[in-house]
Amino acid sequence: MRICIVEDNKPLLENLRLLLEGEPSFSVVGAYPSAEAALREKPWQNADMLLVDIDLPGLSGVDLIRRVHPEVPRLHILVYTISENRDTVFAALKAGAMGYLLKGCPPRELIDSLHTLHQGGAPMSPKIARKVIRELQMPEARPGSELLSVREKEILTAIATGKSYKEMAQAFGISPHTIHAHIKKAYEKLQAATRGEALQKARDMGVI
Repeated sequence: MRICIVEDNKPLLENLRLLLEGEPSFSVVGAYPSAEAALREKPWQNADMLLVDIDLPGLSGVDLIRRVHPEVPRLHILVYTISENRDTVFAALKAGAMGYLLKGCPPRELIDSLHTLHQGGAPMSPKIARKVIRELQMPEARPGSELLSVREKEILTAIATGKSYKEMAQAFGISPHTIHAHIKKAYEKLQAATRGEALQKARDMGVI
């Protein structure tokens, strides 16, 4: 199975390349630190699978999937990320990903997931599978859930887990000032005066 990898964490990118090259059934045809670098070479034209992170500098992993999937619909795409945000998950799946795996899983789980994907399955981390099931069980979108942008929802979710501005800035690849601007905008949209009020309204909408 020929696979290309897009991951901005260079040590992880190299580890993934070495891991997959060490498997007899895999051949890594490209390993790139950004979506832009991959788009310049388009390795998926000669690949069977694409392993892609979501939080990339510049063009996001979801945007990359949106570009690649229509061009090479036969390509099996597996998201490999830390993001558990509902909107990010569904944006990636709607764009063309057929699997969604959270980082931190054992190497064997990643390898088995790639095999499952290639064989026609749809591997997902248990947390992600539960989100998908819950979404299918919801009769309709809750009022106001479309008020916030994807980034605003991601940041509110991060706040709910106790992350600091600095940690969010590092995770999303943006400055603390930009994080503050997103939070301020989200509060305005939710008509919330405090963090607690904003988080409660976001939960009521099903955003986090």
